[in-house]
Amino acid sequence: VQLVESGGGLVQPGGSLRLSCAASGFTFSMYDMMWYRQAPGKEHEMVAYITSTTGMTNYAASVEGRFTISRDNAKNRVYLQMNRLVPEDTAVYYCVRTGGQRNYWGKGTQVTVSS
Repeated sequence: VQLVESGGGLVQPGGSLRLSCAASGFTFSMYDMMWYRQAPGKEHEMVAYITSTTGMTNYAASVEGRFTISRDNAKNRVYLQMNRLVPEDTAVYYCVRTGGQRNYWGKGTQVTVSS
């Protein structure tokens, strides 16, 4: 199982970023996927969740209405569109495969929101 995140960077408050996660080594369409984040000095936080086939989604209250998770099962990719970013969104963002015997994590991509 390999999960590779991309799309992070430095953005001003109010800006947008789109994260992408390329998945390989498993049948992507069969697994629910998540985005987690970890801010400096804080615990990991589940940001968004999307189911495998129906594409039902769930979000943390802190990002509801600003972030959108989506997936393309044909391309083995999951995305996180982040709008109206605030400094509190600064964190390392991780793509996570859930289900099966254990969760699998990517190495993460840094998102920094600062003026």
